[in-house]
Amino acid sequence: MVSQTNSPAAAAARPVRPPLGDWLAVTMGDACGIGPEVIAKWWGRDSRAVVIGCPRVMQRAVAWLPPERAPEVVALSDWRDASKLTAGQMGVWAPPGLPGDLLDAPLGQVDKRAGQAAAACIRAAVRLAQQGEVGAIVTAPLHKEALALAGEPYPGHTELLQAEGAPAGQPPAPVRMMLANRQLRTVLVTIHVSLRQAIEQVTFDSVLETLRITHRSAALWGQPKPRIAVAGLNPHAGEGGLFGSEEVDTIAPAIRAAQAEGIDASGPWAPDTIFMRARHDPPRHVGEFDVVVAMYHDQGLIPVKYMGLDEGVNVTLGLPFVRTSPDHGTAFDLAGTGRADEGSFAEAAAMARLLLAGRAGQA
Repeated sequence: MVSQTNSPAAAAARPVRPPLGDWLAVTMGDACGIGPEVIAKWWGRDSRAVVIGCPRVMQRAVAWLPPERAPEVVALSDWRDASKLTAGQMGVWAPPGLPGDLLDAPLGQVDKRAGQAAAACIRAAVRLAQQGEVGAIVTAPLHKEALALAGEPYPGHTELLQAEGAPAGQPPAPVRMMLANRQLRTVLVTIHVSLRQAIEQVTFDSVLETLRITHRSAALWGQPKPRIAVAGLNPHAGEGGLFGSEEVDTIAPAIRAAQAEGIDASGPWAPDTIFMRARHDPPRHVGEFDVVVAMYHDQGLIPVKYMGLDEGVNVTLGLPFVRTSPDHGTAFDLAGTGRADEGSFAEAAAMARLLLAGRAGQA
């Protein structure tokens, strides 16, 4: 049963938690996928978190847990009331724009209502972050097709966050996707476009901007002078122009420009071996680099995901606030089964805390 914060029990005296500025806003993701379940399974590992989503959907997810692990879902009329809750309670704030019949959207299926709700949660979380009321956003996965059915012009989280995170009247700042686990970090020059479009978008400016964003962001995770390896676009990094000219004409000049700015970038390296060289798993293997810049989505994400989805974290670099996410999708085939694994979500929340600490150190 979902309880309300205006009930007599909720009004009882409770210990007040730390200031809201360092809280995590956890967005529910697609209501028809595993996002609500992984949040429910993770809940309780960070005492400064609030869920932005539908209380009834979260209650359904909590019901899949063993009773001893199930938190009490508390519907918040004001999200700030999350600071009044006690251990074992999950504060859930329903932002404007949630469909009233969201619980009717069938589990494991693409549904317009779920896309609408996911976008509403993201927009509400961004507003809180922009106002400095929460320190970071941790997003459960949404479904790109459901987002499109809801009429959203953005192909995914990254583009939606970029647009919503822009100050009023200003163009969106350039952002990049980083996927990371304990052994490897990779940043992408291009993301959710076709492979043909990605090749066209690998330009001098896009590669240089990626190197700048990667260099600036690395200080947040404790590497103010990261060693950045740049993957080539073509097989064997083009072999000096034998297999394509992008490395010679575009990528190498961008690397030299970054080096002139004091950025420790090198390459372009053969993309079929650079990820092995960068993998850091001491004492068995000490990485030669701290992060790899990849030219397109699958080139950079396959190596990280191959190492295991339970540790991977998606980080959006370049935003004016911290945003992390698990590296898996909505997993419709697992929705409603109670078998979803919260490992990647836990890593995403931990990464958000790490980046928040780094940002505080720069202030």
